[in-house]
Amino acid sequence: MEAVRFHEYGDVDVLAVEEIETPTPGEGEVLLQVRAAGVNPIDWKALHGALAGGEPLSAARGLGVDVAGVVERAGPGVEDLAPGDEVCGNPTTASFAEYALSRPQMLVRKPPGLAWEVAGSMGVVVGTAYATIAALNLGTGETLLVLGASGAVGSLATQLAVARGVRVVGTAGPGKLEFVRELGATPVAYGEGLAERLREAAAEGVDAVLDCSGHGEIVAAVEVKGNVDRVLTIASSQQANDLGVAFHAGGGGEQTPQAISETIPLIEEGRISFPIAGVFGLSRVPDALRESEHGHAAGKLVIVP
Repeated sequence: MEAVRFHEYGDVDVLAVEEIETPTPGEGEVLLQVRAAGVNPIDWKALHGALAGGEPLSAARGLGVDVAGVVERAGPGVEDLAPGDEVCGNPTTASFAEYALSRPQMLVRKPPGLAWEVAGSMGVVVGTAYATIAALNLGTGETLLVLGASGAVGSLATQLAVARGVRVVGTAGPGKLEFVRELGATPVAYGEGLAERLREAAAEGVDAVLDCSGHGEIVAAVEVKGNVDRVLTIASSQQANDLGVAFHAGGGGEQTPQAISETIPLIEEGRISFPIAGVFGLSRVPDALRESEHGHAAGKLVIVP
């Protein structure tokens, strides 16, 4: 099979599409023919070696932590899935490839009407948005401030909160303010004077803050809120340490399948939009990662083998 791999840490120039052996599903595993795989910041962070703790790369590796595909083969002990089943969730092997392994407990069935590009991009962002909204313990009528509300996680968290009856104030760049408004939030522009604009947009105060930006707006958010209770960032562990706020890493973990299962009906009903900002083949994974790291995509970037 073809797979995107790298043999040393670096920038996107170290990536190559290589022919490697198709994996064989073991006990409790399924082999998926990959139809789509979302791009996430963890992909380019892994490529740069940011998650390696300074250790050199010991063997070639791939990228991709989201997946949607068709079950090609089920390993011993798998009873819930069979060849031909369409599923989405997270893989156990890199998914920027023609085939990937996963486990049934990490997957949910893909409805026929759900686009592959959407299904393949849900794992990390849906799991993260779901887990952070749950961690903030939001109630109907409360006000949530989302920093970076136009991004992949921020836009989904905004919509999940709105669907639960929470009022959302969301920050974004000037070109994304109307998009944030369409999500159901009150948009506020980045830039000098942010704290004052936030106070105007949330005159009754802010009950919780979710930082999906990581560009420093959280300082103004804490100032407006008045304390660090129920303030959470997914974007900067350093700022979390500096300010004494909670830091969330690791996506949705074991909550991810439940999060996807609960979010799919909201997408099908039109209550949540899940925009796809770009679709890339395996040979264009470098372009997708470059856009993810340095661009401002209003939606998910997706790899389609």
